[in-house]
Amino acid sequence: MPQVEISIGGRTFEVACQDGEEHFLHSAASMLDKEASHLSEQIGRMPESRMLLMTGLMLADKTAGMEDKLREAEAEAAKMRAQIETLQTQPAPAPERVEVPVVPREITDTLAELAARAEALADQVEG
Repeated sequence: MPQVEISIGGRTFEVACQDGEEHFLHSAASMLDKEASHLSEQIGRMPESRMLLMTGLMLADKTAGMEDKLREAEAEAAKMRAQIETLQTQPAPAPERVEVPVVPREITDTLAELAARAEALADQVEG
């Protein structure tokens, strides 16, 4: 069982852990050290046991908040999954009929005649 040396709040501790878990121990110790340093900056020097208790409580508070957010996110995800499943099981909506107005033939003919007259006038002006 490896012995790992960690530093928390400026104090060094030697802790045993399982093989391969050294990284996790260092990560946890780093989180604890960060909180302990923050606490020491605010309060100053304090007994080791009180420092560890307070930092543990601060981390527990953060963890509880994260667990609440996780539960909310899981509930939201479950709600969205249910909505997706409902949408997937519903039949496709009926196609919507869109009516496009048709320009009457006589208007098209009249516009073509006007365009031809305008081109004839343009040709006369050029010539």
